[in-house]
Amino acid sequence: MSVLEAEIHPTAIVSAGAKLGTGVKIGAYSVIEDDVEIGDGTEIAHHVIVYSGARIGKHCRIFPHAVIAAIPQDLKFFGEKTVLIVGDYTTIRECVTLNRGTIALGKTVIGSHCLLMAYVHVAHDCTIADNVIVANAVQFGGHVEVDEYAFIGGAAVVHQFTRIGKHAMIGGAAKVVHDVPPFVTADRAPARYEGINLTGLKRRNFSSSQINTIRDCYRIIFQSGLLVKNALERVKSEIPDSPERHDILSFFESRSKRQFIRSCFTANSPQ
Repeated sequence: MSVLEAEIHPTAIVSAGAKLGTGVKIGAYSVIEDDVEIGDGTEIAHHVIVYSGARIGKHCRIFPHAVIAAIPQDLKFFGEKTVLIVGDYTTIRECVTLNRGTIALGKTVIGSHCLLMAYVHVAHDCTIADNVIVANAVQFGGHVEVDEYAFIGGAAVVHQFTRIGKHAMIGGAAKVVHDVPPFVTADRAPARYEGINLTGLKRRNFSSSQINTIRDCYRIIFQSGLLVKNALERVKSEIPDSPERHDILSFFESRSKRQFIRSCFTANSPQ
């Protein structure tokens, strides 16, 4: 669809080189640069800046004063051509800043059906999967990976190269400097394992059997007093195979640049 066919406020500045889908709306005083793609039905409010390299999906909502696809705040960035990708049905609230990638990865990715609340910052080369909720003022360093259905509490800070597993929940104002495995709750500064994300798992219709498997895996990993390597071997020998066990083992057995969070429990203490 051409720029002229979109619903654009007279005060908005939209490059002729931008590609706008059907039903796109651009609010007052927003700026859309060249080399931008915006999918069908996406609504961009007033005073939004969308820089070159943005690839925004369908039916997204972007609120006032968001800054999309600005160049990375990385001294190793020298103007290379990179992108910022946003999936479908994602909401980006007021004053969110999303930086595009560097030559290291080439892209920063925000998934579909995500909610990024006000003042969130996502740095270069981050990957945030589908259905992630990020509360107000969360700050992500570069190269952070967040898996599906994770929830990041308000004002949390996440160190560069950190991974957060699927269905994990990070407490508000937590300082995440190590990898957080799937299905758990992590809080404090630095963030530590505080149990499984029971509320989140129930909301997503995990069965009692699935929840018990997750709990049993983490009792061994975090409360047995074993080294992680030995704890994982014990999980393999004692816990029946399941998708949940597979996800947990895969996370711990994949390469970590930041190591893994520790438990706030001592060995053999109740969870």
